[in-house]
Amino acid sequence: MEFLVLGIFCTFLILCIVSEASIIYALLAGFVLFMGYGKSRGYSWKELGHMAFEGIYKVKNILITFVLIGMMTALWRAAGTIPAVICYTVRFIQPSVFLLMVFLLNCLVSVLTGTALGTAATIGVVCATMASALKISPWLTGGTILSGVYFGDRCSPVSTSALLVAELTETNIYQNIKTMIKSAAVPFVLSCILYGLISMRAGRSAELPDLVHIFSGQFVISWIALLPAVVILVLSVLQAGVKISMLASILTAVPVCVFTQGISWQELSQLLITGFHSGDAAMAAMLNGGGIVSMIKVGAIVCISSSYSGIFQETGILDHVQKIVEELAEKTFPFLAVFVTAVITSIVACNQTLAIMLTRQLCEKTEEDQKKMAGYLEDSAVVIAPLIPWSIACAVPLSAVGVSEISILAAFFLYLLPVCECFAAFIRKKKNV
Repeated sequence: MEFLVLGIFCTFLILCIVSEASIIYALLAGFVLFMGYGKSRGYSWKELGHMAFEGIYKVKNILITFVLIGMMTALWRAAGTIPAVICYTVRFIQPSVFLLMVFLLNCLVSVLTGTALGTAATIGVVCATMASALKISPWLTGGTILSGVYFGDRCSPVSTSALLVAELTETNIYQNIKTMIKSAAVPFVLSCILYGLISMRAGRSAELPDLVHIFSGQFVISWIALLPAVVILVLSVLQAGVKISMLASILTAVPVCVFTQGISWQELSQLLITGFHSGDAAMAAMLNGGGIVSMIKVGAIVCISSSYSGIFQETGILDHVQKIVEELAEKTFPFLAVFVTAVITSIVACNQTLAIMLTRQLCEKTEEDQKKMAGYLEDSAVVIAPLIPWSIACAVPLSAVGVSEISILAAFFLYLLPVCECFAAFIRKKKNV
């Protein structure tokens, strides 16, 4: 019964992806399926409703973060922060290696800040704006950004996912990072090569317009416009917390908008909700976006998908999966079992944190060495969750950047890491036989 329900849910998801329909339809269908399953197990509708609400309540902080992201990305546009960053760095941009630069830049910032969402909402937005000016495909840029932001989210000492894995496995985070760097070396180099080759092709005929002239026509470009970006980067490095850092950046951007860019308070309150919209066509193509409204869709995805976690926990829909996982580990090798489990949990959990916790729980008996288990989790659940279109780990960064879910096809590092680790684990097993 459990596998039938999960199979039908996955079918709905695939149909939505193939038909390019909103993933929300599949998630709503899943909600009905899982509620029906719970009812068949003897739970009342009231109990099931409480389970769903408990799941949503657990992500209340994420929903607040979505509002802050929408407001901040709108203000960064209106305050001239994004145009200023671009104008001061445009001389270093080489179209022939643009995607490689985007990957490396997002890797660097995410390692420093330890947050994929914060990196995507800040430097990721800047990179997407530059890509738009170069007329480089948005889905290529989005996938490159996704790879970069989760490089640091995985191995930064201030990353919440790295701290969670260390806590679950009772291991030392710095020892884990050493292991992560080793396993990421080959995928990182291969990703750089791929992004470099694609850049040479995609950016071969690209010509960067006179962005300084274009932006100077509407914005006052000065160091003051950079303050909102400086504030969030400094506070992130100081581990002030994502919400505090974003709120500080928002409060810094408001006076810049009003006193430097000459935006009225009425316009300011409107753009916080609906986002920044330029009357100039060329400017609009590069900068339009942000606002609380831009996060409504991803907020709906998170609310629906998070409601599943409470239902799963109480109804035990995944209990039979654990036995299958243990059998798979015995017949093959532990990492493959962890990898397959991470794919399943990422699909049904719809967020990275829950996927990590479920994978750890289901694979508890597949590997006794907790240092190895920590590495397995970092090389599977942490990077697979961002490849699931309806997962918070995927939907939020891509929504912040303003690109579609198809961008996951270009997130090469996230594919290469588990594949390379699977190959390495297979080789190790052959040597030990």
